[in-house]
Amino acid sequence: MTIMAGIRAKYRALLPTLSERMRRLWAGTEARVLGHGGIAVVTRATGLARNTVVRGLKELDQDSPLDPARVRCAGAGRKRKTVLNPSLKDALERLVEPVTRGDPESPLRWTSKSTRILARELKAGGYSVSHVLVADLLHEMEYSLQANRKTREGTSHPDRNAQFEHINAEVRRRMTANQPIISVDTKKKELIGRFKNGGRHWRPKGNPERVNVHDFLDKKKGKAIPYGVYELGRNVGWVSVGIDHDTARFAVATIRRWWRELGRKAYPHADKLMITADSGGSNGSRLRLWKWELQRFADFSGLTISVSHLPPGTSKWNKIEHRLFSFISQNWRGQPLLTHAAIVSLIANTRTTTGLKVRCVLDTNSYPAKTIVTDKQMAQLQLTRADFHGDWNYTIHPRAHKRK
Repeated sequence: MTIMAGIRAKYRALLPTLSERMRRLWAGTEARVLGHGGIAVVTRATGLARNTVVRGLKELDQDSPLDPARVRCAGAGRKRKTVLNPSLKDALERLVEPVTRGDPESPLRWTSKSTRILARELKAGGYSVSHVLVADLLHEMEYSLQANRKTREGTSHPDRNAQFEHINAEVRRRMTANQPIISVDTKKKELIGRFKNGGRHWRPKGNPERVNVHDFLDKKKGKAIPYGVYELGRNVGWVSVGIDHDTARFAVATIRRWWRELGRKAYPHADKLMITADSGGSNGSRLRLWKWELQRFADFSGLTISVSHLPPGTSKWNKIEHRLFSFISQNWRGQPLLTHAAIVSLIANTRTTTGLKVRCVLDTNSYPAKTIVTDKQMAQLQLTRADFHGDWNYTIHPRAHKRK
């Protein structure tokens, strides 16, 4: 056992019986016995602050030591900033969230704002904080600071951060008003059959799941196209597993089915719906069919539908990616997806400790590719573009006000 491991073991064994003062004196004693570098070793082994160990050393050298009966009561001392000001964490979250970036498959999140910049903005808002405290709070809130990675996901639009802030402000406003807000996207298409699926799961030793060497489409079994709807306010997911084509008609059919089965029951008085989506794919900002099908859905439901697209190249930061799809991938890791029924069951049984619930259904309808929407149909849209980036932010109003 190394010196550090030995100190750590002793500290953990004694910790339940040590008062704050005795803990400090014990740490100082261990540092003195170790000699040069002892303070650093004790600090790393115990997690105590360097100042605590140094103070313990000084108290050992005092001519008139403190009365042993003088022990600080539990809960005494200077209160944490978050105790004195409970809104501090919320204020920090509001600063970080609009430009949060991260790997959707990871529970951690990270921010491109430095702790000093965040501390300065918090001070401007009336909070007394240091950049060190901001760093500590970010770690508590499961953020981590990460270096640049040489990957390119598309052109960086100059208004990217402004669009994130616009979406964030709109989402917060609507959540306060208890209006339905959904994040939508298509998950990666999956081949049906005995194909390799990433990840591992428990099986009898020496008996791994046998899968095909090559991943060639089995035309008899086909493929699965999961399109998801994630409710930001209720932490609820809906996934339709299609078997035909990933088209805008399929995407909006999924949204319509979510509304009919879940949405209107959860929001019986809603007359507005906000959708956040990527700029590409079956819900792309330039797709005529996407807007035409949303118009038909608005007419069917009586909802005024507002759409905000994430800037190009930022699909991984869509809420549905790391709040729904990542957990689905974890749930079926290491298992070949043998049938459509198996995929539906695996998705529907996805759960998290934060209370995520998922409904999943199989959609066997046909959705032909390359459906053309004419100029005449586009002229019929009741579409209003926002002042800020109307190509990304727009509202579609129902032409028929009778809700079905």
